[in-house]
Amino acid sequence: MTHEVGISEMKVTSNPEDTLSTRSLGSCIGVAIFDPEARVGGMLHFQLPVSKNNMDKAAINPCMYGDTGLAALLKAAFDRGARKNRMLVKIAGGARVADKNGFFNIGKRNIIIAKKFFWKNGIIISGEDTGGEHWRNMALEVASGRVTVRTKEKTFEI
Repeated sequence: MTHEVGISEMKVTSNPEDTLSTRSLGSCIGVAIFDPEARVGGMLHFQLPVSKNNMDKAAINPCMYGDTGLAALLKAAFDRGARKNRMLVKIAGGARVADKNGFFNIGKRNIIIAKKFFWKNGIIISGEDTGGEHWRNMALEVASGRVTVRTKEKTFEI
């Protein structure tokens, strides 16, 4: 069964029949995590890098922000038996789609916060398709851990 992960949402599952999918990754980041031993997969679609200026919003929806959403994603996966040392992580998005002049750099800042979060937690990002100026869709097949990205031009595995 395919489960859509909307903007500012996350889902974690251990059902091998599930596929987690998110769409319209522009400046947002899609994060797919998978523990091949525990067979736990998860996906997060976050909009903004940090919650420090919007703590009230982050309390209501931590998945809107990279810092709070990534922590919530890992906790939910760990609660299902995933372990940090086995975690496979792939990210997509962080494009410059609505900010052609790079004034806000939200996409770039989102990429940086994701990489910094995983680096600080001792987890290596094993695949990515980030940056550029195009939208992406992302899917995680929980049975295999396979992550695909679809752009306007092609579909490929990361």
